[in-house]
Amino acid sequence: MTDDELLRYSRHLLLDEIGIEGQQRLLAARALVIGAGGLGSPVALYLASAGVGHITMVDHDTVSLTNLQRQIAHDMGSLGRLKVESAAARMAALNPGVRTRALAVRADAALLDAEVPAADVVIDCTDNFATRHLVNAACVRHARPLVSGAAIGFDGQISTYAAHGDSRCGERPPCYACLFPPEAGFEDAACSTMGVFAPLVGIVGSVQAAEALKLLAGVGEPLAGRLLMLDGRRMQWSEIAMLRDPDCPVCGSR
Repeated sequence: MTDDELLRYSRHLLLDEIGIEGQQRLLAARALVIGAGGLGSPVALYLASAGVGHITMVDHDTVSLTNLQRQIAHDMGSLGRLKVESAAARMAALNPGVRTRALAVRADAALLDAEVPAADVVIDCTDNFATRHLVNAACVRHARPLVSGAAIGFDGQISTYAAHGDSRCGERPPCYACLFPPEAGFEDAACSTMGVFAPLVGIVGSVQAAEALKLLAGVGEPLAGRLLMLDGRRMQWSEIAMLRDPDCPVCGSR
């Protein structure tokens, strides 16, 4: 590590669980962030500030005025700009030592099969079930840990669907499809019709960033097998245990 890096990351280095070794893991790590909106904004900024060496962001959308109520990676100067380019510029301004890639495309199966294998962790910051299932399936296929979050109204949820080989997660943890089967027909709730409490996406996204950083640095216990839920009206957290479905169409045969 350089002298500048020792100074920049000194608060991490003071943590016994991270230290120089853990920070070096972060500097060498590769993160794939799907979505550069409400959840992706705090995820991108915290990963960059923490020194994750390579961050790839995927999002096809552009910044609109309605986004600025909660999507803190963007500002008035970003209006009409691709979200991934706006977020990449903000990350570079925050930490020029981080390498960013901005992919202004939809996250389809082909793209995920190309990008997921190169990532050490995948963070799902999307807002629809179809894409979440595509991301989950790709992470299962390529044995990559997935940190997934969702937020609508005043309600949020986060979990980590870890790759089967992670010794801290036990054997065969559940995948996203174990809890939300693809055939269940869940209906997406759009922020444009239901609204979202501005700080909620910041809270959920920050927890996603924390989970990703823990996995990359090799510290703590991930949320694998546990779904963390937040009721923002009461500011009350709850947790439920998740079991792997042996008949899951995505991970059941693995």
